[in-house]
Formats: sequence, C-alpha cells, structure tokens
Amino acid sequence: MINSTSLSYFILGAFFDTGDFKYLFFLIVMCLYILTVCANVLLIVVICMNRSLHEPMYLFLCSLFVNEVYGSTGLLPLLLLHILSDVHTVSASSCFLQIFCLYTYASIQFSNLTIMSYDRYLAICYPLQYNTRMTSHRVAVLICLSWLYPFVGIFVLISLSLPLQLCGNMIDKVYCDNYSIVKLACFDTTVNNVYGIFYTLTTLVLVLLIICSYMRILRVCFSGSKQTRQKAISTCIPHLASLFNFSCGCFFEIIQNRFNMKYVPNGVLIFLSLYWLTCQPLFNPVMYGLNLTKIRSTCERVIFGKM
Repeated sequence: MINSTSLSYFILGAFFDTGDFKYLFFLIVMCLYILTVCANVLLIVVICMNRSLHEPMYLFLCSLFVNEVYGSTGLLPLLLLHILSDVHTVSASSCFLQIFCLYTYASIQFSNLTIMSYDRYLAICYPLQYNTRMTSHRVAVLICLSWLYPFVGIFVLISLSLPLQLCGNMIDKVYCDNYSIVKLACFDTTVNNVYGIFYTLTTLVLVLLIICSYMRILRVCFSGSKQTRQKAISTCIPHLASLFNFSCGCFFEIIQNRFNMKYVPNGVLIFLSLYWLTCQPLFNPVMYGLNLTKIRSTCERVIFGKM
C-alpha cells in the first residue's frame, strides 16, 4: 500500500512486443502527429491572419484547432517514446500531467462544440438578432469559459486522486488514465466515483444541448427556402460529424474502462483507446477545411500563393 503522491512511477501494461514492427508503428504515429500539428496550425494561422475570418464561427473554430494541437501534444510524444522503448514506465508526475492534458482536451472539445452549436443556432434561427447577441465580448467570454471550466473541473478530479492509497502501479493502457489509477486504490473511492459521475453528467448535458440546438436548426432549415436549407446544412454537417465522431470515440473508451474486456484482442483495445485521441485532431481540420468555403479558399491562397 502506497500513497500516489509518493509513488515514483506507473507501468503502462497494454504495450506488447511487436519486434521490428515497432519502427513502422513509430513512423506511422510520428507522421500522424506531424500531419495533425501542421493541419491545425495552418488553419489557426489562416484564421488569425485574415480579417475576413474574424467572425464568431471562425474564432470558435480557431479555439477548437488550438485544442487539437494541445490534445495531440499531451498524448503522442510520450507514446512515440514508449513505442521504441523496451521499458514502459512513466513517472507519477508525468502520468498525472498527461491525465490532466487528455481529460481537459476531451472536456474542452465538448465545450467548444457546444458554443459552436449555440453560435449556429443564433445565426440560423435568429439571423436579424445575431450581431447584437453574438458580440465580440460574448465570443471572448464563451471561449474563455470553454477552457476555464474544464481546467478547474479536471484539476479537482486529479486532486481527489492524488491522496489515494494505491495497492499497485500497473495501468492496463498505453497512456495514463485517471479511472485506472482509481481502480488501484486499496480503500473506499466513493468521493472519486461520485465526482467522476457528476462531471460525466455535466458533459452529457452539453451533448444534449448540442443535439437540441441542431434539432431546432434543422426544423428552421426545412421550413425555409431551398437555398437557405442548403447553406445551413453545409455549415452544420461538419459540426454534427465532429460531434458524432468524438462521441463514439469517448463511448468506446467508457465501455473499455467500465466493463470486462479480457476477451477482446489487445490490439483492438489499443486502437479503441487511441481512436478518440488520434483521429479527432486530424478529423476536424480536414472536415472544416474541406467543407467551409471561406476557409478552403483562403487556405488555397496561402498554400499556392494566389493572392
């Protein structure tokens, strides 16, 4: 029995011997990380440097892309080190830092998607009042709240895990996970579980708000003209696709954490646990970059020099 604050390291037990294939996996993950960072940074620069894109929707997208870089950096560099390493240990401080980064990334993702759905709801359902309701001050407040709330919430979550008395240091994943550490506790973890459920429920509330916003949007779309309907749907499809993709990835992760998955091949479990952290950061810039005309045309001018 040992206190997690005095524990020097954790063992990531999901890694297995891949022989020389580890160099191939390393190359794939490294390319994925470079591509993810470059795609998101390109869109961040494009939005920041072009005044025509200094609109609420694109500023919210910029916040989303910053979060993708943040989340990828919280996972992939350490994963790359462990792919090549024969010893899969991580210091306790680095482990809790990674938990903080990954959990805040996921929470910020849902917060960003929520304010983006609210923005589209105002723009489509109340177009005449949009500019008075979605002011620059409100945009700044919403972006700050979408980052501040997750940082505070996850800080509390980790603060509850740090004092736990642990009976082991084996985490059956390829990255650090708070629930896996809580399961190592020797004594009662009711407070941790209750707070975890509470925080999960607040996230579900955000998802419900997003769904309600788009239901209202679709209702307005199908009651309007064909041109209005096409324009609204073209801007909403990337949002809905992003929400569906990320929610499915999080659902796989929750299922893996809460249920006995010993009959599922280890390779499948690793893929499912990494899906929501690796696909989404690349999925979003591709979806928004290809589907939103203003971003796509501006990117083409930047890349090909068509000024």
